[in-house]
Amino acid sequence: MSGFDVMAILANPEFSRMLLHGLLMTVVVFAGSWTLAMGLAALLLSVRMLPSRIAEGVVAAYIAYHRNVPTLVQLMFWYFGIASLLPPDVQFWLADHNSEAVFAIIALGLCQAAYFSEDLRSGLRAVPKGQWEASRALGHSFIGAMRWVLLPQALRNAGPSIVNHTVSLFKNSSLAMAIGVSEVTHVIKEIESRTFRAFESYLLGTVIYLACTLLLMAFGAWLERRNRHMRPVA
Repeated sequence: MSGFDVMAILANPEFSRMLLHGLLMTVVVFAGSWTLAMGLAALLLSVRMLPSRIAEGVVAAYIAYHRNVPTLVQLMFWYFGIASLLPPDVQFWLADHNSEAVFAIIALGLCQAAYFSEDLRSGLRAVPKGQWEASRALGHSFIGAMRWVLLPQALRNAGPSIVNHTVSLFKNSSLAMAIGVSEVTHVIKEIESRTFRAFESYLLGTVIYLACTLLLMAFGAWLERRNRHMRPVA
């Protein structure tokens, strides 16, 4: 179709609804996978800090697997592989509750946890050893010291790296279209196939992703400034 006309898409109520639904699904997948990844990353770091070579080896193997296997392969492994091993009743239930989004959240969350865990580990290395000794002297257990003293400082130190990987996670949510999740990229491709306006369609997708990632980066910069101001002066 000749002639540049992005309003031919935006002014169409059906296409506008599709874009909004795709953006909402992208946010849901991103938020769910981010929450899973950060919680699991903290757990992986805590396990790795235990005085056990077996525990450290298991966590190291987990991280190596998820950092060296393409994210798209992991998505397909969960959606087509793991799903096929579930009992039929569970498969039917998932099919009725957007199984594509569920497995996308699981796969992306498990994958991103490996990166967040390494970020937290680097942040923890920057925490003075005296903090650990002081927390134990105050009567904190290992879990208590990690939860109330060490992990908050590690999270603050690892802020820039976590923000970068958060942006990467948001962009990688577009891979969920490969298993049928109706997120932004999936919707853009559907609109393009129905309107034959490839340039306008993918321009809209580019603008949406750019705007969202810039907002995430701005939020991360605000958090960094806030943490810098809250940091006690030595």
